[in-house]
Amino acid sequence: MFGRSKDSTGTPAAVAQPVTEEPLGPVEAPGTGKGRATPKRKVAEAANRRPLVPADRKAAAKEARAAQRAERDKQYAAMQTGDERYLPAKDKGPVRRYVRQYVDARWSLGELFLPVAIVMLLLNMLLTGISAELAFLGLVVLYVFIIAMVVDVVIMWRRLRKRLIAKFGEDAIQRGLMMYAITRVFQIRRARLPKPQVKHGQYPE
Repeated sequence: MFGRSKDSTGTPAAVAQPVTEEPLGPVEAPGTGKGRATPKRKVAEAANRRPLVPADRKAAAKEARAAQRAERDKQYAAMQTGDERYLPAKDKGPVRRYVRQYVDARWSLGELFLPVAIVMLLLNMLLTGISAELAFLGLVVLYVFIIAMVVDVVIMWRRLRKRLIAKFGEDAIQRGLMMYAITRVFQIRRARLPKPQVKHGQYPE
């Protein structure tokens, strides 16, 4: 009953042979390949690790301060000469340069506002003790000057806007550009930064 089984023809069934998997690719012989052993994971991580804090904090802080000081010096020099490479971001670009040159070339009431306002307020304080009518008249003159100054600024911007569109296109009128021009108008000419690079009457082309 435990004898070898036979197939239907009476011949002994073939004994199943074990199946072995063939290698999918060529097997590198010892001593071939990259020529070096693959580094372990810990060794690779240690090699790529960078210290978050420098070893010498004082030296690193000193270098950072020196770099910041050098950058400030470059910006200050650019403010005096108009060098585009080192100007702050708010002053860079041909459109901003054109605005500065136009404002600096134009005679504006805005650049006289601060000295005129100081003089009129001092006169008003002196006239108050002498005559209330004269003090009131001084205030009226100051307010008339302010209104004239506002009208002058509106005219300036309308003309400047037309020039910018004609030279650079509609996209040149970006947000904040009007305030950039008006703020410069109200500054005393000698105190403007970047420094004026044109004289009165030398309008940009």
